Amino acid sequence: MTDAPSPVTPIIIKKYANRRLYNTETSSYITLDHLSLMVKENREFKVVDAKSGDDITRQVLTQIIVEEESRGQTILPVSFLRQLISMYGDSLQAMVPSYLDASMDAFRRNQEQFRKALQGTFTGTAFGPFEQLAKQNMAMFEAATEMFTGRKDGVTEQTPATLKEINELKAQMEALRAKMEKLG
Repeated sequence: MTDAPSPVTPIIIKKYANRRLYNTETSSYITLDHLSLMVKENREFKVVDAKSGDDITRQVLTQIIVEEESRGQTILPVSFLRQLISMYGDSLQAMVPSYLDASMDAFRRNQEQFRKALQGTFTGTAFGPFEQLAKQNMAMFEAATEMFTGRKDGVTEQTPATLKEINELKAQMEALRAKMEKLG
């Protein structure tokens, strides 16, 4: 006996003639933004026309994309859109959905591997060399500060040239610290 994953029953969203969307799971009206969030959360849903019962999920998802694109969240280049439109009615049109689906799955897998690789780079011992470098630079900075400052009766005597060099070193240290924070 195998533990095959049971198919997820999609949430039914009813779309009414007045363009309102009704989530049957929560018994509440929702917006396209809610549906967009559900997609990002990998929640399965099916949008049906409330009157006819027709599945209109594809049209509603396309509408979400159009809304995102109109808000400046552009992800689809014009050249891609032109190529996509030109495929309608083409003899290879039937192959396009499965090709795009496979391409997006591959992209998603690569993206996840890239994220994991980056997380591994900045966790644990991988961050150690940067920390060690910062400690070495701080020690050099402190040594340079002592070297460039004269001590007379316990009071530091600083010349304008020495102050300039110290300020340059401080700026370099701050730049290094900012780079390390970006990496972390």
